[in-house]
Amino acid sequence: MKVLVIGSGGREHALAWKLSKSAKVSKVYVAPGNAGTALDAENVPIAEKDFDALIAFAREHAIDLTVVGPEAPLTAGLVDAFESAGLRAFGPNKTAAQMEGSKVFCKRVLNEANVPTARSHVFEEPEEANEYIQASSMTDFVVKADGLAAGKGVVVCSSKDEALAAVKLIAEDRAFGDAGAKFLIEERLTGQEASVLAITDGQTIMTLQPAQDHKAAYDGDQGPNTGGMGAYCPASLVNDEKLHWIEERVLVPTVVALNRMNATFKGVLYAGLMMTPHGGPRVLEYNARFGDPECQPLLSRLQSDLYDVMQATIDQRLATLEPLKWDPRPAVCVVMASKGYPGSYEKGFEIFGLEDAARLPDVKVFHAGTKLDENGVVRTNGGRVLDVVALGDTVADAKRKAYEAVSKIHWEGSWYRTDIADKEINANAR
Repeated sequence: MKVLVIGSGGREHALAWKLSKSAKVSKVYVAPGNAGTALDAENVPIAEKDFDALIAFAREHAIDLTVVGPEAPLTAGLVDAFESAGLRAFGPNKTAAQMEGSKVFCKRVLNEANVPTARSHVFEEPEEANEYIQASSMTDFVVKADGLAAGKGVVVCSSKDEALAAVKLIAEDRAFGDAGAKFLIEERLTGQEASVLAITDGQTIMTLQPAQDHKAAYDGDQGPNTGGMGAYCPASLVNDEKLHWIEERVLVPTVVALNRMNATFKGVLYAGLMMTPHGGPRVLEYNARFGDPECQPLLSRLQSDLYDVMQATIDQRLATLEPLKWDPRPAVCVVMASKGYPGSYEKGFEIFGLEDAARLPDVKVFHAGTKLDENGVVRTNGGRVLDVVALGDTVADAKRKAYEAVSKIHWEGSWYRTDIADKEINANAR
């Protein structure tokens, strides 16, 4: 069987790597891919937004399964386009992908499904939003652009002045373009965040093991939000009892509500949760695909055949599969980034030490923002450049191995958080 993975980030490298390990898969292509996917698969120079060219390639090469990695082509309807062409594609259709593509749509589904979430108001005019903020008894807010903003359209505010500035940034300055045509103002929830991903065919839900992402740029969860600076899996913050509660009170009602709205979801439904100290888990947002960087440690631990799971999802026969099998060892992922990220940054720096890191046991380096130059040299090509994943007997052991690998890699301006998984290690110590 032949597989096409669409995208160019660390998530897509992890997907291509894991799918290539299936005994049923003979060839994996990645469009457009990066320097890392060129090692584990074959890159195809087609942009993820070029639907016609992707469909033509899938037909010409008799692709048996296409996996859409990023949110942008999902929300633009790439799965619909493939299905209309008689091709098999894994991921939600355009209607269902609004769970990520529109925070307003997502909030409506959550409210109709009676899923615990933050109280919110939707605005289109900044003047009305400013009046609401000034009159509110709250001082802490979260302001969210409605549409896709590469993980950066959410501003957490600790005062009314910060909230007013966020409204200006999103709705007046249009820092995120048309994504800010509508926006939400929510109450700010407190607690630790957790990621619970599930694969669903709209009838059956196959919950993956919980993970924790590190959104803030700097150690101690300081600095601006990013697309994610690291992750670990599993996360004891979500124990078996809480995971069952999340399945019953969050995932099942959401899937049922989407079915009622003729928006049956087939793919990865990713709940971003705030584990509040009072009132239990609440949904911050939903994503419509594997999280990045959560995907990397998750797939590093998954022992079941991902190809079988994806094909069963398309055919709505997940209920016929055996439960997922996992490597019992935890995994830690550390993101290495370019100087300036999540703001502006330069590209094109040569990356050194990749071979040294790759030789370490229980380590896999996934490429996120890299490219090969005309001489075959690996260079930086993004803000988040590498995702270094390690498995260990304990979380502390996995962290040690991951940072040992990180220490062998460098380029001009490279940086990373040094405290990935410390929350888990400290919790285990207690």
